[in-house]
Amino acid sequence: MPALPDYKVSPSVQPKPQEYGYDLDRALASVMGLHAIIPNDAFTAETLGTERAGNGVLIRENGIVLTIGYLITEAETIWLHLNDGRVVPGHVLGYDQTTGFGLVQALAKLDLPALPLGDSTMIPLEEKVVVGGAGGRQKSVAARVVGKQEFAGYWEYVLDEAIFTAPAHPNWGGTALLGPAGDLLGIGSLQLERAREKGPNEHLNMIVPIDDLKPILDDLLKFGRPNRPPRPWLGLYATEIEDKIVVVGLATRGPAQAVDIRTGDIILAVAGREVSELATAFRKIWSLGNAGVDVPLLIYRDGRTFEVTIASGDRARFLKGPSLH
Repeated sequence: MPALPDYKVSPSVQPKPQEYGYDLDRALASVMGLHAIIPNDAFTAETLGTERAGNGVLIRENGIVLTIGYLITEAETIWLHLNDGRVVPGHVLGYDQTTGFGLVQALAKLDLPALPLGDSTMIPLEEKVVVGGAGGRQKSVAARVVGKQEFAGYWEYVLDEAIFTAPAHPNWGGTALLGPAGDLLGIGSLQLERAREKGPNEHLNMIVPIDDLKPILDDLLKFGRPNRPPRPWLGLYATEIEDKIVVVGLATRGPAQAVDIRTGDIILAVAGREVSELATAFRKIWSLGNAGVDVPLLIYRDGRTFEVTIASGDRARFLKGPSLH
């Protein structure tokens, strides 16, 4: 039987039930471990691995489990590890590349409480929250909200307002952000660092807000993806370096690689608009039309500037779809 990674949360940051106005243990019972097996020939196998582990959260009592999508993208096998020791199979229902959410259907009765969805727009800075992991209080972190702001990820990803919490959970993927009422305010996605005025850098978790799920939840349940035209995807990884957008990697067989975009290229403009921030560049690309639209870029490489047009793709078409066993 597959096992989850073993990690420890310092007792000093574990949540204490008496400090919260809801039944903490009952809320954390809805959080479970998730282990995914991905085929070796999957598109994401090289970048994300063929075994992925994290957490999931029961959001409906009929076995609908919410997690972060990268854990289950192209998964052929899913195991859900419950806090009482049971391990049950699951099936990928769908995922959304725009928000990063993923859904799993448990293939056995769980007999667990489902976490209600809260209002992530109302959570203020410095609010006390719990970042809940599988395993109850001993695997969870008493945290606070330290930021709410735009987030741009190098893999062509932007959130208008991500939630940032500290201290960081050591096994952040798919964790549950519990608000002051014990409801679900978001799903853990990343661990990041930020500098402090004094002392070592602080580790944060980036949380995808639950309000981003609400408009697409029914579509994910019915169709496995939002029922809207897909965004154009270039298949490049980029970051900001000294106010420049630098290509740091390429998706194998992706649209950007097909036109000889290279690592180290600097993107100066998108469709004639100068860009120096990732979020601006990605939004300009998406504004040009749906997947398949041509995306003109102005590139700087080795002392010369030139234009190149990328025929964008639909990211989902490069991925293996869910299969029921």
